Amino acid sequence: MKIKKKTFGLLSNGKKVHLYTIRAGDLSLSISTLGATWTSLTVPSGKKSEADIILGYSSFDAYVRNRYYGVTVGRFANRIAGGKFSLNGKVYQLTKNEGENTLHGGKTGFSRKLWKAEAYEERDGVFVRLELKSPDGDDGFPGNLKAVVCYGLTKSNEIVADYSAGVDAPCPVNFTNHAYFNLAGEGSGIDVLSTELKLYSSSYLEVDNNSIPTGKILSAENTPFDFRNPKPIGRDYDHCFVINGEPGKLRPFAELHEPHTKRSMKIFGTQPGVQFYTGNNIKSVPGKIGSVYEKYGAFCLETQHFPDSPNQRDFPSAIFGPDREYHEKAVFALDW
Repeated sequence: MKIKKKTFGLLSNGKKVHLYTIRAGDLSLSISTLGATWTSLTVPSGKKSEADIILGYSSFDAYVRNRYYGVTVGRFANRIAGGKFSLNGKVYQLTKNEGENTLHGGKTGFSRKLWKAEAYEERDGVFVRLELKSPDGDDGFPGNLKAVVCYGLTKSNEIVADYSAGVDAPCPVNFTNHAYFNLAGEGSGIDVLSTELKLYSSSYLEVDNNSIPTGKILSAENTPFDFRNPKPIGRDYDHCFVINGEPGKLRPFAELHEPHTKRSMKIFGTQPGVQFYTGNNIKSVPGKIGSVYEKYGAFCLETQHFPDSPNQRDFPSAIFGPDREYHEKAVFALDW
């Protein structure tokens, strides 16, 4: 197991951004303290070659401008309708950054903040612990919040993501990592449409034309949303699927297989839902070392509480506070 730390770059205020690279088993993961961002994930293949399987950039300046590739999302992942919610009789107005809605925490969000970090080893793996303090009123959210995110690699070729937070006033909390995966390798020229996916999900959330949930949970049976048996991704998706099983317990929710490289990934999570996105809006984005990312160049599986939960009474509560600490976990197991 190995840990490397280096200066990644300087922000305009003179503060240093660090890049941690950790290695365990046959995997290598790099994490920037700007946005607690995954910048690379190197994985072998059955052909005894390695590839970086997440999208990103070659330069520090591009990561300063980066919005979502590999970032840690908060305070609230996904959308909040109208950029507002009511809590204990008070209406909270958030910053809007997707038309009239708030997406992934608002105009600033966690993805543009500098996190404190330290790396450490445990018996079965190596980890980076990242910490961020978000003050009362940050992007309109109430309460002083302390976020702690631990990302690590195990000797068993697993990526572990552990999210926790405490806040001194009731507040919606919903973290995720927004890695864009391509199991064939970023810049490989192979899109993700032939990647086979199985989801442990029998239902999904109905949304309106602005991708805001209507409140209805629909059966996936006999629809294009039924991935209970493996099938190629093969079309546009940007929807939240309900993960089968009991929220709060770590359980499998996705299996993926890439036919060209034979890489596979199985994902486990504790959260009630997962946003499945197939890169529908990627349009000629400059990537790493001359790569250009196009439509369907990656998929995202973002474990999370349901979008717009603060405005949906029938959804699992995403309100946390002094009497309810936030703690969720996801595990990504790689094979080849």
